[in-house]
Amino acid sequence: MKRRGFIKKSSLLGISVGIPSSFALNLDESKINLKKFPIVIATWEVKNATNKAWNLLKNGSSSLDAVEQGCMIEEADVNNQSVGIGGLPDRDGNVTLDACIMNSNGDCGSVVYLKNITHAISVARKIMEETPHVMLAGVGAEEFAYSLGYKKEVLLTDKSRSDWLDWKKNSEYKPIINIENHDTIGMLAIDINGNISGGCTTSGLAYKMSGRVGDSPIIGSGLFIDNEVGGAVATGLGEEVVKTVGSFLVVELMRNGYSPQKACEEAIKRIVSKKNSNFKNFQVGYIAINKSGETGSYSIHDGFSMTKFENNLNKIYKSNYYSNWFLNW
Repeated sequence: MKRRGFIKKSSLLGISVGIPSSFALNLDESKINLKKFPIVIATWEVKNATNKAWNLLKNGSSSLDAVEQGCMIEEADVNNQSVGIGGLPDRDGNVTLDACIMNSNGDCGSVVYLKNITHAISVARKIMEETPHVMLAGVGAEEFAYSLGYKKEVLLTDKSRSDWLDWKKNSEYKPIINIENHDTIGMLAIDINGNISGGCTTSGLAYKMSGRVGDSPIIGSGLFIDNEVGGAVATGLGEEVVKTVGSFLVVELMRNGYSPQKACEEAIKRIVSKKNSNFKNFQVGYIAINKSGETGSYSIHDGFSMTKFENNLNKIYKSNYYSNWFLNW
């Protein structure tokens, strides 16, 4: 079906494509070409992060190790004001971090509203591996990190503090499309054994209300992995991702035979076709990878990109986007 016909029949009429009751995907793992792996993809332009993950993968590390350490590169970058140390604070001047991680066995860990610890992704992994829980929040998460030997840090850098003070002059809360006040890093990797893991970490919306949590630490919204099928991560305005459980949706669509690209497109369509959707004023983007190593990325508006490292090439790919088709339909 041509794109215009696809949009006309589904997106503009608000009719979503149903998921069949029987699974359409029947992958024979014995036929998967392991020579194609490893592969790592991530949201936005994060070549340093994908380079770190790739170097681990090509030397035989697990996809889980690669994802964690790749995300840590961005968490430690004080110039990235949407992740880790240097992240833009909430309205009260507090930098609070959210993250989650998921391995090929379906195990997952998540940290919410974490203060004073740069590497939220690592704390999320420790929750997954060393506690009976999936998610820890706030003071409990922070105390758990200290019990493991993590040191208390000041996350509010001079630059982020200055930006916050400038914002306080008017205190206008208005997310801007593709500006780093609502970004995250999401990463997906397949190792040389064909196993998939994913991670997601962020400092959340700049100048958010104290206690606000978006999609990034929510398994199924900001991240989802099914090692039989593939994985997906989201970025952008988390409230809109949560409303459609977006990353889980992308993976389930792939389970039912969608390519990663088509699955990302359908997940965006679910957002923009909702009644009273105000999608012209916010951005959401997805990236996805399936068990065969095929990838996809898609967003509501122009400006989103995906970094992919495979076959010794670390490249940035500009994503296709919905609003271009909608506005020119």
